Parts: sequence; structure tokens; C-alpha cells
Amino acid sequence: MDGNGRWAKKRMLPRFMGHQKGVKSVKKVVKFCVEQGVDSLTLFAFSTENWKRPKEEVSKLMSLFLNALQKEVIKLNENNVRLNVIGDRSGFSTEIQENILKAEALTENNTGLFLNIAANYGGRWDIFQAMKAWQKQNPTLSIDALNEDALIPFLSLHEQSDPDLLIRTGGEKRVSNFLIWQMAYTEYYFTDELWPDIDESSMQKAVDSFSDRERRFGKTSEQIKTC
Repeated sequence: MDGNGRWAKKRMLPRFMGHQKGVKSVKKVVKFCVEQGVDSLTLFAFSTENWKRPKEEVSKLMSLFLNALQKEVIKLNENNVRLNVIGDRSGFSTEIQENILKAEALTENNTGLFLNIAANYGGRWDIFQAMKAWQKQNPTLSIDALNEDALIPFLSLHEQSDPDLLIRTGGEKRVSNFLIWQMAYTEYYFTDELWPDIDESSMQKAVDSFSDRERRFGKTSEQIKTC
């Protein structure tokens, strides 16, 4: 979700107001995904690198996150959305960690959209912590026993399908350390729209672009057509 700061700067507003406006886009995107029957949506809210931002901005982002956990989760629950937070939770305050657990517990039995919030998350961290978790569970095995299939259960989102589509807003054309294992065969969609400007029509354009693509997963076009 890129472009909150630039959205605010273009309007000569504080960067924080861009983040506030971005929350409204989150609501629109979640609503769109629920209505379209999407199984899983993962939003990159805060990366491990975002701690490098000015302390005041980080503090306000944490306040927004806490507010969403305390208030917006009620609406998610009413709409049968299940919330899941991925990332290194130890970096957050005790209050935020406790509210993450409460929000997840409130929605854990919901059967609709699986909403994943990546917070203090990084793709490299994900792979590294998965390797450590595997080693902890298999202390007597050598590294030679580790393979892709053995590692997957320790990765974030292992219980969900790999992402079909990545939507990157704000004009940047990179994945910025996001789900780098899980997106091996993900289709990418880049848009110049800043995150606070994203709405249902923006999402529909991305979905339409995705629908026009041929996904081969290593096979040839001829093989796909005969399947």
C-alpha cells in the first residue's frame, strides 16, 4: 500500500493525513474482495525497514494500527472476515500485541475473507525465521534434511494458497521484500495510483488485467490448453 506520504505532500498536508486517508482505501479494498468472493487478501502495512522512518511518523502509524485493532475489527467480524497478523510481533508494544491476539481470537471462527496484515514483516525475515523454527523442531537432523517441502509449514501463510496477484500502488515497480517466497508464480500489477486514491474501480482494473493473462507455471501454452 504505497503512496500515502506523497498523496499528503501533493495536497500540502502532513504525511499522517495520508495514512489516515489510506485507512479508508483499506476499507474499500476489503469490501471489494468480500463482494468478489476473494479467499485471501494480504496487505503490507508496515515493513521491517519502516522503523527507519521519523519517530513521530512511526508513533502515529502505531496509533492507527492500534485503533484499527480495537475498532475496525468489530466491523470485520460482522462481515465474516477472519483477521491474521503476520510478522515479528515482538517489535510492537505490549498493548498492540495483546490487541492483535484479541482481534484474531474474535474472528478466528469466521469463514469468509482471510485478511492478512503484514506488520513488521519482511520476506527475508520470513524465510530466516522459518529455517530457525524448522531447526528448533528438528534438533537432531542436519541441514541436509531440509528441503522446500519441509520448510513450507514454517512460513507465514503456509495454510493459505500462494498469492495469485500482487497489486503495487504508487508507481514503484518492485516488491520491497514482500512475500518473496510465496510469490514465486504470482502475477504482478503496477499502478501509478497512490494508495489513498485506490477504490473499487481501481481494484476491478487490476482484476481485469489479471484475468487476461495466461498462467503457465512452467508449462507451455499448448500444455495449458489441453489441461
